Amino acid sequence: MTRTDDRKETDDTGPSGYAAARLHLLTEEARSGPPRRTALAGLTDDWLTGLFTAAAPAGPSFKGISLVAVGGYGRGELSPRSDLDLLLLHDGSDPAAVAALADRLWYPVWDLGISLDHSVRTPAEARKTAGDDLKVQLGLLDARHLAGDLGLTAGLRTAILADWRNQAPKRLPELQELCAERAERHGELRFLLEPDLKEARGGLRDATALRAVAASWLADAPREGLADARRRLLDARDALHLVTGRATDRLALQEQDQVAAELGLLDADTLLRQVYESARVISYAGDVTWREVNRVLRARAVRPRLRAMLGGGKPVAERTPLAEGVVEQEGEAVLARTARPERDPVLPLRAAAAAAQAALPLSPHAVRRMAATARPLPTPWPAEAREQLITLLGSGRPTVDVWEALEAEGLITRLLPDWERVRCRPQRNAVHLWTVDRHLIETAVRASALTRRVSRPDLLLVAALLHDIGKGWPGDHSVAGEIIARDVAARLGFDRTDVTVLATLVRHHLLLVETATRRDLDDPATVRAVADAVGSQSTLELLHALTEADALATGPAAWSTWRGSLVTDLVGRVAAVLAGEHPDTEPETAAPTAEQERLAIEAHRTGGPVLALRAQAEPAPPEESEETGEPLGVELVIAVPDQPGVLPALAGVLALHRLTVRTGGLRTLRLPDDVDDDGSVLLLDWRVAAEYGSLPQATRLRADLVRALDGTLDITSRLAERDAAYPRRRGRTAPPPRVTVAPAASRHATVIEVRAQDAPGLLFRIGSALEKAAVRVRSMHVSTLGANAVDAFYVTSGTGAPLPPEDATATARALEEALRA
Repeated sequence: MTRTDDRKETDDTGPSGYAAARLHLLTEEARSGPPRRTALAGLTDDWLTGLFTAAAPAGPSFKGISLVAVGGYGRGELSPRSDLDLLLLHDGSDPAAVAALADRLWYPVWDLGISLDHSVRTPAEARKTAGDDLKVQLGLLDARHLAGDLGLTAGLRTAILADWRNQAPKRLPELQELCAERAERHGELRFLLEPDLKEARGGLRDATALRAVAASWLADAPREGLADARRRLLDARDALHLVTGRATDRLALQEQDQVAAELGLLDADTLLRQVYESARVISYAGDVTWREVNRVLRARAVRPRLRAMLGGGKPVAERTPLAEGVVEQEGEAVLARTARPERDPVLPLRAAAAAAQAALPLSPHAVRRMAATARPLPTPWPAEAREQLITLLGSGRPTVDVWEALEAEGLITRLLPDWERVRCRPQRNAVHLWTVDRHLIETAVRASALTRRVSRPDLLLVAALLHDIGKGWPGDHSVAGEIIARDVAARLGFDRTDVTVLATLVRHHLLLVETATRRDLDDPATVRAVADAVGSQSTLELLHALTEADALATGPAAWSTWRGSLVTDLVGRVAAVLAGEHPDTEPETAAPTAEQERLAIEAHRTGGPVLALRAQAEPAPPEESEETGEPLGVELVIAVPDQPGVLPALAGVLALHRLTVRTGGLRTLRLPDDVDDDGSVLLLDWRVAAEYGSLPQATRLRADLVRALDGTLDITSRLAERDAAYPRRRGRTAPPPRVTVAPAASRHATVIEVRAQDAPGLLFRIGSALEKAAVRVRSMHVSTLGANAVDAFYVTSGTGAPLPPEDATATARALEEALRA
């Protein structure tokens, strides 16, 4: 349907006719994307032109007054709920008539509930306001005549563009700062699970800023893919407006499936990946453009002085060699004049490694030339290519920008075809800060700081690059990743032994942290299982460094000094086994410390719980000596006469006092013969931390624990009252809890794993359910990752033996049902 056809639908330029035609256009399935935006802008143009013509005081000549669309409307980019950005321009000869005309224009728009950003100005006022307000000037750069005096509009456009170009050396740095501030507030569009399509870095605002830079004639953005990226973001915003019925730019989780369906995409992940791809293109174009702007401005500032010194001649840019075929010029790594990418297949990797080592950006012209002409590498890669890749990965933070430059021209997927599966792939996990591909590069950056800790830094860096490569495939990404890693490592030219090590690192990259935080390290079966999986001391050394790099690259919730200390403890135990030691001591037979024995005797004597709070902290490792050590929490040791209900009672008391449990153990301690031949107490050694504020006094904890054990403290009611007093905000519905039995995890107990949304009182509910199931908790290992709790409980029957398989399954099922209730 053409613009004329749209108007014929109603044959009425009044508000009701426009509203009906607009509704018909927005619900028409046959038209979407740019055609719909163009048609909506045209329909709105016709309506506003009709209003202006009917109300203009100057008659058919429209002398001295015009209606101008600016901003997004000026560009013809009207989304279903977009504002109308309008300027009523006049020559100042009849202010009263202009005010009356403005009322006749603005009120019909407001009556339809359409948001309106309007102004009434003379050309001189418009230019002055633009000079004072950068955002106004940016909007006027897209000024488009709608109705009235065309000469007046054309004169303003000419003046605004001239002002912009004349003031570019001053205004462009302001615009760059504005973009940086916006990115700081809203984050990177390509890494956010709920991105703002307009304001986040790489969004529509940045695309508009690039148009403004081009209009200055000072620099221009790389145009490859930029228009398509902008179109895809606009299409996503259109669909978001239609799905929500609101003028929103935030792509919330609960709306992503509907937006994907509106766009004809498979699912929300496909939508996010498309959005991330678009944002990556715009972000990279912005990086290149602002670098060029700053280079030009620096050159303009320096050149007059050089001309004076050289007698007016044009200075020759200095070129400093970086590597074979690569030189530095004007702050970039560029190709040497003698470079021949068509004859040198290693040149892209050599140039990238040289740029990253020198902490220089890789020239987009060089990357474009190499992408167009470089021959593919043979299989397996020659040694130089493999070494250059490792050098690139080991260059630290500069690796990120250089890698993205190669990515922008498709060189990465040409070098590593398996990269396509993880490129811009979202991770629907609040713990992760990055998409899969950026997480892999971030892990390599973190691993580059740990290369002095391992004997094979090359294997560490390549494992960091590949450890999550299986996330683009169905099933367990570690299993899929092992297969891919074997293939990639062989293509890179590693020998058979190294290929096996890399495959092992990828397959087991989560083994250390999951075992350390979810398993009983005193159980010989735990340590032996890890030793069997790792196989050698050198592989263990690499896996330890990879574990730390992976966690640090994931986000702050994935690593801490406490978590690191658990992993280090596990590594030490596994190293001992690999060295030939055979720890087979049962955890129950370990002798109590003097303090534990003292507390046990006092608990037996008093008939009630006795506890001790002791602060614990661990210093930062040497390579992080400039940072303070992270507190590991407070050690809480409790001795209580053996009786039912101890675990839920203690967990409930801690929840009431807003204490989180980081780890905990529970065992039966026999009293010395000279105290009581048959006496025993339960000994609990937990590590806790305050959610906020200071820790409660030990006397208060003990008093509440006494009441909880004798039944006078109703923990369930108290927690319910607190939840009712502080209702939580509504948000995304969390996935249901999952409880499983870990097969063959221990010879001495049954291991039950709980994965659930973390919440106050969760451990109390788990303890109550296990108590109801009549099982005994020997030890537990709790871990919180973001909003997710991942806990493991070592349970036995009343006789201290592991549960029979059918009982273990029934216990897990009952616990899961209790947590779902």
